[in-house]
This record gives sequence, structure tokens and C-alpha cells, in this order.
Amino acid sequence: MKNNNLEPLHQSVKEHSNEYLAKFLQRFFKTGKGEYAQGDVFAGIKVPVSRKIAKQFYHLSLKDISILIKSKIHEERLIALIILTHKMKKADEQEKEKIINLYLKSIKYINNWDLVDLSADKILGEYLFDKKRDILFELVKGGLWEKRIAIIASFNFIKKNDFSTTLILSEILLDDKHDLIHKAVGWMLREIGKRDVSTEEAFLLKHYKKMPRTMLRYAIEKFPEEKRKAYLEGRM
Repeated sequence: MKNNNLEPLHQSVKEHSNEYLAKFLQRFFKTGKGEYAQGDVFAGIKVPVSRKIAKQFYHLSLKDISILIKSKIHEERLIALIILTHKMKKADEQEKEKIINLYLKSIKYINNWDLVDLSADKILGEYLFDKKRDILFELVKGGLWEKRIAIIASFNFIKKNDFSTTLILSEILLDDKHDLIHKAVGWMLREIGKRDVSTEEAFLLKHYKKMPRTMLRYAIEKFPEEKRKAYLEGRM
């Protein structure tokens, strides 16, 4: 059944689609058989264009967004999440709870790293900053995208100089096998280091010898060359 409220958006996505770019994006975002985004479908729209489309449809209700976020087209799910991040900024507490409920119910559709990274800290992290964060410790026990949502949500806390949750989640994820988790944890540790390098290094000195190599490389990316070498060579 068609949703008349969404038809103009679907039409806009169709008009901006690019078959060549879609094929490139499907390779880039690993949509092939056995890859982490197997079967995902791209229209071939660059993110700035998706943001412009989202701006045109910020008025959509949460009910409409709950349908859009289930779209088989990647960019339509991305647009739904962009709209939610915008609504989150202007929402009162009651509306925020509705947005969070929709977000958590939709996690199975937030199923690639770009979708996670543009939404987790701005929606879930923003909501949880002054609340109990138990949901993050439930998510971190889940699959690939739940884990990435948990650690990226904590970016909101890092920006406000609250590092404790990120450090606990990072410790939990040290033994994870997926490079998308290694990259996410390393990135969050690096962000801590930008604000308080002593806190980052205290964590690294405790764990760097057993950290996945990619995680370590991301975490120390901004360190001086000699210090980076020392970490990579196990001489710290």
C-alpha cells in the first residue's frame, strides 16, 4: 500500500538517482554475497543531496518516518535518520522518548556504518547523556550494528568531556573480531585523546599490546611519529 505522504520523497529520490554511482556505492559499502551489507540497494545519491532532500521533508511525522526507515533503498533510510536527528534537536522530553523508541525499534534497518555514524551520537547518545546508560551495555552484547551503535553513541558523551562510558565499552569490545568495530573503538579513543590525552594513554598502556592492530592504529593516529612507532613496536 502506498503512503501518499512519502510519495513525493520517493519521487525526489528517484529523480536524483545515479546508476553509475549506485554501483560504486554498492561495492564501497560491501553489499555483495557474504559481505556485511549483503543485499543492500543504493539509488546512487551523494550525502549532501540526501541532506537537501531530508530538509525538504523535515515535516514528516514519526509515523511516516517509521515506514521510510524500513525502505529497501539505503538513501531513503539515511534520509529518515537525518530527519530524526533534526527532530531530536527541537524535541521536548516527551517527543524525544518517542524518537528514541522509534530508533531502537528500527535498529535492524540501521545496518551500515554510515547510517550508524550519522545518527547514534546525535539521537541515542544525546538522549542518554543525563540518564542511565544501561541500553548501551545491552546493545554492545548484540550484533555488528548494535555494537557500533553503542560505541558511537558514546561520542556524544566524549564531546562533553565524559569519557567513562566509552572506556568501559571499549574494554568490552577489545576482543571483537570485526574491523568495523576495531575502527569505531579506535576512533572514539582518538577523540578522547584530542580532549585528554592522558586518559587515552592510560587506557592504551593497559591494553595496547592485545588490542587489534587496526584499533590501535586508529587510536594513535594523531600521536607524534616517534610515539606512534613505539606503540606499534610494543616499546611503551
